[in-house]
Formats: sequence, structure tokens, C-alpha cells
Amino acid sequence: MTGRPRAAQASVPIPRPPRTVRYTEGPHLLVRGDCVRAMRRMEAGSVDVVVTSPPYNIGLKYRTYRDRLAEEGYLDWMVQVATEVRRVMRPDGSFFLNVAGSSAQPWLPFELMVRLRELFVLQNHISWVKSISVGMDTHGHFKPVNSSRYLNRNHEHLFHLTLKGDVGLQRLDIGVPYKDKSNIVRRGHRQDRRCRGDTWFIPYETVQGRAQKFHHPGTFPVRLPQMCIRLHGKVAPVVLDPFMGTGTTLVAAVREGGQGIGIDLDTIYVNVARERVRQAMAAQAEAGAGMDDRNI
Repeated sequence: MTGRPRAAQASVPIPRPPRTVRYTEGPHLLVRGDCVRAMRRMEAGSVDVVVTSPPYNIGLKYRTYRDRLAEEGYLDWMVQVATEVRRVMRPDGSFFLNVAGSSAQPWLPFELMVRLRELFVLQNHISWVKSISVGMDTHGHFKPVNSSRYLNRNHEHLFHLTLKGDVGLQRLDIGVPYKDKSNIVRRGHRQDRRCRGDTWFIPYETVQGRAQKFHHPGTFPVRLPQMCIRLHGKVAPVVLDPFMGTGTTLVAAVREGGQGIGIDLDTIYVNVARERVRQAMAAQAEAGAGMDDRNI
């Protein structure tokens, strides 16, 4: 969570962004400050993968950001952020944008995608499924909706944006085994692995309270950015999250052998992210440089 949107209403003052402060943890850079301002200081064409989840504009209680703007103000701000993301991306880079929307604002993610057509090509639209019912069995976790009008929202959008729509991906690196093993030989596949497709079931890990989410209202599982980074397929990628929050994308970058760059407005979240990156680096060092879990 970071960045500074334009004021949606004159009566709602938005505080000045804090002074930019930069921290390094090994090869990783963490920035406390406004994401647009910080990205403007970055070298053009220097980032391989962007994975981020901006404020959804649905009223979540962040510590230093008001997550309830007029829709036009929110969209204008997100275009400003995306313009800087485009500038820092390499020509063959990938931008994975996680946006939820809500029952009250169902058009918002799609309105944003229409705005971003001037900057990017929508190469893939992935549904991140957090809870699913198969028959009478339920898998994953969901937040109940206290309304007789709406169904529980069990998924979020993950938009894969590129500059020209021609970025090759390592689909089998996040693939799944065949159920029918006869398909391997019959269809000439070299391994027991097929494309996962554009529906990813990644449930949250069970937590007992807000402290286990680092007192952040919008965290996502580490597995989600890991799959994005691995799907892009670059060795030792530079990975950017302009709305870093508590550093989940940077933890994923550490695990995937990349260099993480994270930006956030909130000092406490940045400090949590720094500690999580240190812990992830220590875990990687203990496990050995050759650790490579293909079964994410």
C-alpha cells in the first residue's frame, strides 16, 4: 500500500507524503515514500516483473491511506501509477495487477482495465480463486457477505499486462500433473506437466488474528507472487511492488532468486517488510542455493 491519489473531494484533505527513505537488505531495496515519486527516480526499462495489489478503493482501513475516493479520482490516480510502471518495465516485462472490486463497485476493475488500454496489452486475465465449492465440499476460506442481494466474493482479478502482448511465458514451470497419464505419450508431451490455465486456486493460510497478517488489511499469500514471478520465467529477475505493504512480493522474490524493490508509505509496514525479507534471506541461505520447489 502506497502512493498518493488526487483528492477526490475538496473537503477531504490528503496529507503530504512522508520524506522518502531508502533501505537495503542484501540486494533488495525497500523505500518508504510515495510510489509515483519513487518510481520517477528509477531507471527506465530496469524491471522484469511487477507484482502488486493496490488499494481497492473499497474502504479498507489502512494506517496511512484513505481507501475511499470518488471513482474518477481513484482511476486517474491509478493511471498515473501505471504510467510510471510502464516506464520502468523492460520491453519484455510483465505487470501482474491484483484488483478485487466489490459487490457495491463491480465495474471498477474493468473500468481500470479500459483506462490502462492506452498503456498496456491485457495478455492474460487470471482468476485468483480463494475459496471454491466442488459438489457439497468447500475448499479455502471466504469472507461472508452480510447481504441478501450479493453472493460471497470468492475470487479476485489478476490482470497480466505487457507492453505488446507478445511476452513468452514458462507455463509448465507453474504447471500441474496430468490426471490421465495416457495423455503424456498420446499427445507427445515430454513430461508429466500441463498448463495450469487462467484459474488459480490459492487459499489463504489460516490465521488466528490480525497480528498474523501483520495488522495489514489486504495481504495476499506468498504463493501468488511466486507463481507470477515463476510464470514470467526470467532467471534472477528484478521484481517491483509499488504497493509493497508488509513485503509479501519481496519475500516471493527472495524465494525465486530475484532482486526485490518495494515501496510503501507506511513506516511500520516497511519495517515489517524489512524483517520478513531478512528472515526469507536467512531461510534461503540455510536451505542452500540449490533449493528449488517446483510444486508451488
